[in-house]
Amino acid sequence: MSGSSDKWLDAYHDPVASLYTFTQCLTLSDIHADGDWKLIVADLGTGSYDMKLKVYKNTTLMSEHTIIDLPTGVVTFYMDTLTPRTPAIAVASGPYIYVYKNLRPYFKFTLPPLEIHPVEEDLWNQAKEDQVNIHQMREILETLRQDGGSLTVRSLKLLQLDINNVYDFVNLHKNTPLKKQTVLTCLATMKKSLADDDAISCLVLGTESKSIYILDPEAFSILATINLPSVPVFLSVNGLFDVDYRIVVSCRNGCVYTVKRGNTDVSRNLIELNSQPVGMERIGKNIYVGCMDETLHCFTSKGKKLWTVRLPASITTIEAMDFKARSFTAVLVALSNQEVHIYKEKYLVDILKMDDVVTGMRFGRFGREDGTLIMSAKRGGLYVKILKRTAKFEEKDLTAGPPIAQNIKLNVPKKTKLFVDQTQRERENGIAMHRTFQRDLSLLRLKVMREYVKVLDSSMNPISSDPMEPLKLTANVQGIGPTFKFTVKLQNTSLSQASSNLLISFDYDDSLYNFHKKLIQVPMLVPGLTYDFETFVECLNDKGITDSVKVYVLKNGKSVPLITGVVSMPPSESVIVV
Repeated sequence: MSGSSDKWLDAYHDPVASLYTFTQCLTLSDIHADGDWKLIVADLGTGSYDMKLKVYKNTTLMSEHTIIDLPTGVVTFYMDTLTPRTPAIAVASGPYIYVYKNLRPYFKFTLPPLEIHPVEEDLWNQAKEDQVNIHQMREILETLRQDGGSLTVRSLKLLQLDINNVYDFVNLHKNTPLKKQTVLTCLATMKKSLADDDAISCLVLGTESKSIYILDPEAFSILATINLPSVPVFLSVNGLFDVDYRIVVSCRNGCVYTVKRGNTDVSRNLIELNSQPVGMERIGKNIYVGCMDETLHCFTSKGKKLWTVRLPASITTIEAMDFKARSFTAVLVALSNQEVHIYKEKYLVDILKMDDVVTGMRFGRFGREDGTLIMSAKRGGLYVKILKRTAKFEEKDLTAGPPIAQNIKLNVPKKTKLFVDQTQRERENGIAMHRTFQRDLSLLRLKVMREYVKVLDSSMNPISSDPMEPLKLTANVQGIGPTFKFTVKLQNTSLSQASSNLLISFDYDDSLYNFHKKLIQVPMLVPGLTYDFETFVECLNDKGITDSVKVYVLKNGKSVPLITGVVSMPPSESVIVV
């Protein structure tokens, strides 16, 4: 049995569980909605065959399902609002997502095929008609591969074969349609519209084709596609798809990107690592990344590095520890020296000494116990540890730290008489000061609301408040005078409804200005497009006097303008007489 710290109970240890799995292929979930949480394991088998999905109830193997290809991740998610609230299991394997409901196969989603290089497709079409030399075909495919072109699996297999076997391979596959399929590299979930624990969630898929797909849990259609500069390997998702979300993705090129809703440019939010990532977790607003150079980094959500810890051995995997009963959060870091270090921020607060190298970890509720740590080992063993209810983590580093002198309190100056008098005044008149503040705040809110209602009643805003006529108006003036070019831009902000029977009119001082077009007929406005309407304004005063011009958008049959824009006219230059 492993030598552990005094903060954990050794609940279970099976050295011959024969598990070959990683952190991404472990999850804990209440799949029967009975309060008894199960352990779900996507087992890689031998690495070539015998891949299985295993479900453990306590320490007993409850069910087993065969997986066709190597699994790369497993999650549970709620895909409907039926009761009882039983989640589905999603397993990423090859180019497919296998969905299980009530531990039975429910749906298989296939990633969309990729675009085939036209030269490669033409070569195989010629091979189908026996119009190409096999040696030339192989040379052209090799050139494409060296130039960075992405080839299909069939062409890559052709390049690996010996020249004597190429003819048989081409004759065997030339009549089969050429397909280019990517594979899944990572898997996560995202709440769709509600943040409840049992709310409907979307699937977030990372693929070998440098893309992230967000999948609808009900129709299994792709809601969004995000392209990345490199292949994603670790995902951390928070937020709601219908409201706002943020995806932190660690890629194979040693960079961490942040993807936000509506922002397709991921190069702005970039964290460059010194080495390749082996694990990533997000706790609160901090991002923890373990790298191959035996370091653990912590960054803010905006990419600023907070600290770096150098570890005594290489990292095998990391896992977030969120113990809500104690409001305690930490990072579990498994090392190749058969230890698991627990870090509270940058402080090492506990060390678990194991008898094997830990390759997979999952902390959460298992059975009916909240603080459970599940670990899989390199030699196939399974460990279950429970956090003691009396366990206390001191938030100070176990290693040698700074000198004690740094903990001595500073000699803070004494409080001045002015500070004491002000404090005393606030204590004596606290209720009156609070009431005065609340009264002034209420008056300010009342004044703001009155002005807002006045603006709505007079349509003195550049955006229409009428839901039947959603319009947006902008106006600008160009020129130095005495003749100006006056441009009005109108946009129909509706999604599907066109606007018609509109007029543009101007309200101005006719002793100062003369509009060439005093009334502009507006054609039908198609949703989403911006229309420009131009007229010329002549300034009748040469003394530099200016005034504002009001632009009204009117509709036949309505006495109140839909929207109103106010434009301040610039001073006019004097007429130069030659």
